[in-house]
Amino acid sequence: MSVQRKVVLVAGGTGGLGSAVSLAFVEAGARVNVTFQRPGDVEELKKVASAKLVAADGASLDGFNVDVTDEVAVSKLIDGIVERHGRLDCLVNAVGGYAGGTKLWELETKVFEQQLALNLRAGFVLARAAARIMVKQGSGAIVNVASKAAVDHAAGASAYAASKAAAVAMIDCLAADLKGTGVRANSILPSIIDTPANRKSMPKADFAKWPKSEEIARAILFLCGDEAKLVQGASVPVYGDS
Repeated sequence: MSVQRKVVLVAGGTGGLGSAVSLAFVEAGARVNVTFQRPGDVEELKKVASAKLVAADGASLDGFNVDVTDEVAVSKLIDGIVERHGRLDCLVNAVGGYAGGTKLWELETKVFEQQLALNLRAGFVLARAAARIMVKQGSGAIVNVASKAAVDHAAGASAYAASKAAAVAMIDCLAADLKGTGVRANSILPSIIDTPANRKSMPKADFAKWPKSEEIARAILFLCGDEAKLVQGASVPVYGDS
């Protein structure tokens, strides 16, 4: 993938999917910046990435403890990345959370608001700050991780599905706003991802049907690379037969 030496921000870059995305960018030779919440997570990611960092020419990995729903903190983070590297080429938002199994009329308002914050507001704050930089430099790629639930609305998932559907609509509008600027914005729609946390929460599921984090990461790399220069405003399903 043509992301070597590109400057990348992976929000939620130490999570189940985010870590796979971060490692894929490192292996491809990118200069990777990740946000995290728990310091131990980024240290573990750096250990896993150590061999890839040695092998990949020009690759780097830096972590930042940032609340990505905080507009001021995100602006400072992105300004700092640009100050260090001179640009920001790719933003991948892998921040998100799931709450389900509750009928809408039994859903607590605070849970609904948490889902909006994690799955919608974070993407808004990140994309707005990144787009401002990318439009000025005349290039860039934004990929937001949504969900199959954005288009497949199951019972008990009203808050999650609503937040992910809104995120897809937001990125679609952003892509239209960006036409002619040299900046692209797309969404990917995973189904249940094969992560240790998901296996633990659904031990009786057929894990073989779940997409792997590494497989989704390759799709994200494609969308961030020059080979995807014609892909704008897409919502790419990445769930195979699941």
